[in-house]
Amino acid sequence: MLEVWSLKVLAEVGRLGSFSAAAEELSMTQPAVSRQIALLERHTGVRLFDRLPRGVRPTDAGRAALEQAEEVLKGMRLFETRLRAFAGAQAGRVRVSAFPSAATRYLPERFRTFAARHPEVELSMTVRSGAHDACAELLDGEVDIALLTAWDDASAPGIAVTPLHEDELLVALSAAHPLAHGDRVRLRDLADEPWIDGTHPDCLGPVAQLTSALGRAPRISHFCDDWNGRQGLVAAGVGIMLYPSIAGHSSARPDIRLLRPSPPLPSRAVLAATLPPAGRAATVSAFLATLTAPA
Repeated sequence: MLEVWSLKVLAEVGRLGSFSAAAEELSMTQPAVSRQIALLERHTGVRLFDRLPRGVRPTDAGRAALEQAEEVLKGMRLFETRLRAFAGAQAGRVRVSAFPSAATRYLPERFRTFAARHPEVELSMTVRSGAHDACAELLDGEVDIALLTAWDDASAPGIAVTPLHEDELLVALSAAHPLAHGDRVRLRDLADEPWIDGTHPDCLGPVAQLTSALGRAPRISHFCDDWNGRQGLVAAGVGIMLYPSIAGHSSARPDIRLLRPSPPLPSRAVLAATLPPAGRAATVSAFLATLTAPA
């Protein structure tokens, strides 16, 4: 019967394309890795890798084996994480990861509500930016709940996704901007404006939809992954940005104005990714109930 460690060695060789690189990653010797792959090949009766002058390349059988090994290893990670969720050491805490705009107002207010009802539970928040595999963090047991948007891929096996909030996208202009009056702005009138983009998911989102509304592709003049930095650029009048309503109007700088775009841009769904109900601690389920309750 194959051992899980053998599959881990197989996966690392396939990922890195080299016995030596896999050995370094796994703190093994190169001959030990080579022997492990040779044992797998003898056990299965097929060659898994072609040995090249530099590195190795998976055969057709090797590619099939790598795909299956990855599924088994994910299943083992989920197995371990679900059991650890019931350990007493984790029963009294909830660890949440969130993207910046959700961490500005939405999540802190839910923390306050939950803490008032469950003062004995330790809450912690990690703010992430950019492309990040939040589902991998859940499977590895690093967080208990990950806030995502519909722009993320949350289709990993063993992950449950709960809809939380429909997030309206607003336009942020400098208070001194000629169009910063009323409560709406026509997107066609912003076609020539410089736009400020940010890291996923606090970015311009599906650019095709914005392009259609503007009548041309947005002219991106600045890229800033800092939430406050983007607002500072808007306030200075050097660009405009999309402002997710989940951040809250009260979190906007007083020298910028938030307007609804015309036509409206499609809202984005905010989601909570967790382990399935049978695999998470009661405290995590209780916090998820706080997230889904009306504000």
